[in-house]
Amino acid sequence: MALSDLLYPDNPKRRQELIHLHQELLNCMSTNFRATNELAGVLNEHLGCTITHIQMRESSTVKENCDIIIQAMSEIQHQVQKIDSDMKEKLEPVLYQKLYDIKEPELEKIAIAHKVFSIVLGEATSTAGIVAIKLLGSNLITLTVSKLVSLLAQIGASVLGGISITILGLGIEMILHAILGAMERNQLLAAVRSYEKHLAEFKAASEKYQRAIREVTSLVRQQV
Repeated sequence: MALSDLLYPDNPKRRQELIHLHQELLNCMSTNFRATNELAGVLNEHLGCTITHIQMRESSTVKENCDIIIQAMSEIQHQVQKIDSDMKEKLEPVLYQKLYDIKEPELEKIAIAHKVFSIVLGEATSTAGIVAIKLLGSNLITLTVSKLVSLLAQIGASVLGGISITILGLGIEMILHAILGAMERNQLLAAVRSYEKHLAEFKAASEKYQRAIREVTSLVRQQV
């Protein structure tokens, strides 16, 4: 048994708690990687985008993987803003306003959007209008993605950022970083508290993000 464990018997429990929280964070990040790729696939297939799919890097840190998702989400935000610009440029002001009027029937909005993409792409899929309206009319981009990007940046900048996503590296980089028990105990407590705080917010925002993407992709599947 390590000297720090003799001095502070709750340390082994803290280590296990930290590993468990670390795994939860990785599971959540992994799900976000898949959801982001799913949305990118829909945008690429139906709206003529060219967003690169992303993959978690097990040899990299939490921050480096956060940066990968942030970059992909920023590209999605950029593409959706471009879609909005195309709509505004190709449509009469009255028709453009209809796209954002909650009183207008959704089918009419979809027809308007599809017409624009038929012009922009030369030939648009039958689901192009649906995808465009769901992205422009929902809070997926304006709120959900922006919130998640903000949280990912916070996690990357926190004490968690420098930790390898591989659990094996956690013991070396975090737990055995200090020899003195007092230092290790403080470090463990700070890490656990940081994980708990960020993970709670991150999981809630991730669930909203994934739910919004499921709404879009399920409509696409139904159309197909």
